[in-house]
Amino acid sequence: MSMAGLIRMFAKAARPGRKRLRVPSAPALPALLGLPAGAAALKRLAAGVTARKTGKARPPRPAPGSFITDTFVCPQGEIDFRFYTPKGSAGRRMPLVVMLHGCTQTAADFAAGTAMNRLADAMGVLVLYPQQSPKANIGRCWNWHDPRNQVRGKGEPALIAALARHAIVLGRANPSRVYIAGISAGGTAAAIIGAAYPDLFAAVGVHSGVPLGNIRSLRSAVAAMRGKPRAGIGGKLPPQLPTIVFHGDQDRIVHPSNAGGFLGNLERSRPGPLVCRMATGRTDRGRDFTRRTYQNQSGRTLLEEWTVHGCGHGWSGGRASGSHTDPAGPDASREMLRFFLARRRGG
Repeated sequence: MSMAGLIRMFAKAARPGRKRLRVPSAPALPALLGLPAGAAALKRLAAGVTARKTGKARPPRPAPGSFITDTFVCPQGEIDFRFYTPKGSAGRRMPLVVMLHGCTQTAADFAAGTAMNRLADAMGVLVLYPQQSPKANIGRCWNWHDPRNQVRGKGEPALIAALARHAIVLGRANPSRVYIAGISAGGTAAAIIGAAYPDLFAAVGVHSGVPLGNIRSLRSAVAAMRGKPRAGIGGKLPPQLPTIVFHGDQDRIVHPSNAGGFLGNLERSRPGPLVCRMATGRTDRGRDFTRRTYQNQSGRTLLEEWTVHGCGHGWSGGRASGSHTDPAGPDASREMLRFFLARRRGG
């Protein structure tokens, strides 16, 4: 899709508390209900009453190997999603990866193109794919350019965060190992949501996206996508989540210069001296790449940046069965999972 076409599509984008139930005290329950007394019986009975009273009984965990479709409703709104539970996963508390698709894509399309479910089987992770509604954006873009969708507790960040927490309960996920990634508008949204919820996410993956900046309108968003100079975030930034970035140097939709903005934001968070290590390579299908890692003095990698030479606006190493992929590139899905699984929140 041309930049002009994307801009036209992007521009078209533009809801009495109940009375409390009085429950008899635990010692009175057996007599009232004609049940035998006993600590264990009382405990089970009280738990059942509490679950019915609060409505917080956990949903059944999806079967291993299932890829379910559902709709999540919460005070922040309503959103469709796909959820993959890997094979051989019964009883384990696994990491969770939230995957945000790009414009024109669906959750199923993004799953097919990234092949993330296949890797989830091999590496033991749950995968959540939120799906943007065409009612919210006619091109299914995440509305990251709108200030209402750039802060904690509001708009799309609040909705995605609530859905991620629902997925943690649904999949019995490990809450300290939750990650978020995306491509294009989804990659930019992932960066925004990760920054807004560092108490939920442990690391961020951005493919062909725009870094955080002073973007408050569609016009400034398009300017950033074109690589035009723009005002960055002033002053010191809070600590940045560990981030892995992929970008093709032939991207005609989101200018490759945006990849450098993630390093700029990391430096503004003042992590201390950074050590950069660079490596180059070539895939079996002839795609060259450069990888740079930025570590602090203790040796912790804070940023990993991949430049895929000759790649356009597509998921590196993705499959042709999905849209916006570059099958010749290094496997971004595998590298993001490697980066994620080496990290946990608070670790």
